[in-house]
Amino acid sequence: MQPLKRLFPLFLILLILISCNNKNIKLFNAQSSEFKYTGRTEIQSDSTINLITSASGLEILFTGDTCSLLFKNATTNTPYNFISIELDGEYKGRIKVENDSLKAYPIAVNKEVKLHRLLIVKSTEAQNGAITFGGIYCESITPVKTNTVAKIEFIGNSITCAMGADTTEIPCGTNQWFDQHNAYFAYGRLVANSLNADFMLSSVSGIGIYRTWNQESPEMPNVYQNTYLNSDSTKKWDFSTFVPDVVSIALGTNDLSDGDGVELRKAFNIDTFSIGYIEFVKTIYSKFPNTKIALLTSPMVTGAKDSVLNLCLLRVKSHFKDKKIEIFRFSGINPHGCSFHPNIEEHKRMADTLTPFFRMMLEIK
Repeated sequence: MQPLKRLFPLFLILLILISCNNKNIKLFNAQSSEFKYTGRTEIQSDSTINLITSASGLEILFTGDTCSLLFKNATTNTPYNFISIELDGEYKGRIKVENDSLKAYPIAVNKEVKLHRLLIVKSTEAQNGAITFGGIYCESITPVKTNTVAKIEFIGNSITCAMGADTTEIPCGTNQWFDQHNAYFAYGRLVANSLNADFMLSSVSGIGIYRTWNQESPEMPNVYQNTYLNSDSTKKWDFSTFVPDVVSIALGTNDLSDGDGVELRKAFNIDTFSIGYIEFVKTIYSKFPNTKIALLTSPMVTGAKDSVLNLCLLRVKSHFKDKKIEIFRFSGINPHGCSFHPNIEEHKRMADTLTPFFRMMLEIK
């Protein structure tokens, strides 16, 4: 059965080509120069490209009334991943990618529109594994022109990943822990869109500055420089590919966590956290010496813990007296997503309150 399983996607692709033959449908592979990619990606030797991080993806301009996309789940870490699709400015929902070889996914197209704008966004995050994009079947493509005014990198944890945000299809606690991930609605992506900025989400659920939500490692400073935001240090990320004007850091929720009640959890250490945060900011400056930095508190941290987190951020800011660092403190957000995470509407509220802050930092009128 294994040889037939491997051949089935090829049969499907062949059928698409035969059925579309009269329309001059062609395959434009993932490395076509006309595409515009976002987020951390990795080029593969077979002309495919791995989409790695939350909201990584691409924009495509194509013509015609036929469109099919090639995807596969490029990991054994998880049984499937999700891709979000926007076509001609309208959100079309998520595609579940669970096959281990390239499969064609047809996209319904409005035949009245001549030139279509297609947006592909990885809904799930880096630790769910990569999604491989193989290309698009359509009549023709047009180069995507870049007219953005700035670049922002959003570093964070599950909140930045938009974990637990989308319950429109799958209720909380139904199957996999990442079933409600949808980075299409992540606050960082929404802020960037509002400001007409290029962006990157460098986020991992459960991660912190010096410990995770229930363990001592891995922490963000130890995975940030690795391409897949994991412990594989053999693949280093090329920071020259995306040089942000502002780096937003939203970490601390998991350092302050009380844990899962199973693993032994020491009390939160203000000094360890503050010193670790300062060292991480130094790492950011070593990559981007001219960037501005935004330090964000957490909509999931309230009361005394919120005060402690804010105090730590003030320590970090005061350490870099000659640098442009600003603090944003969330208020009035009461998360209703899975596991007390912000849902889609709350991500929109977060973005609405953050947009003026980043506009100020970027000096955009």
